[in-house]
Order: sequence, then structure tokens, then C-alpha cells
Amino acid sequence: MGLFLYVVHLLFSTYTILLFIRVVGSWFPSFARSKFMRFVGHYVDPYLNLFRRLIPPIGGVLDLSPLLAFFALRIAESILTYLIML
Repeated sequence: MGLFLYVVHLLFSTYTILLFIRVVGSWFPSFARSKFMRFVGHYVDPYLNLFRRLIPPIGGVLDLSPLLAFFALRIAESILTYLIML
């Protein structure tokens, strides 16, 4: 069970890092158009879009949806870890 919990934590941590890279990368237009960012966006944007429907960007530029996305990801990891440990 310890190995399975480790793998779950590793997957959530990896996705959190990808989400962070997407957020920070969006601040730099030349980097945001790179192949790497398209790769990251391919996996992260569908998740972020769920939260963008709830919290649209303020003024068209300030996107607060990643805050909710990070929070939801952390809660999901906690719940899944709890369920595995039962």
C-alpha cells in the first residue's frame, strides 16, 4: 500500500508542477508559444477550463482559475489518499 500511495502522490505532484509551469509560462509570450508549452497546455488546459467556466478572467487578463484548480487538486489528492488508507 505504501508504494501505491507514493505513486498517487507522485502523479498529483507531477500534475501540480505542470499546472505551475503553465501558469508561469503564460506570463512570457515567447515561451507561451513554444512546443514545450503546447505540450503542457494540451494536458493542463482541459482541467483549467473547468475552473475558467466558474471564474472567468477578470478584465480579460487576470485569470484566478488556477488558484481554484490548485486547491481542488490538493483536496482530490487528500481524499484519494484517505480512501486508499481505509
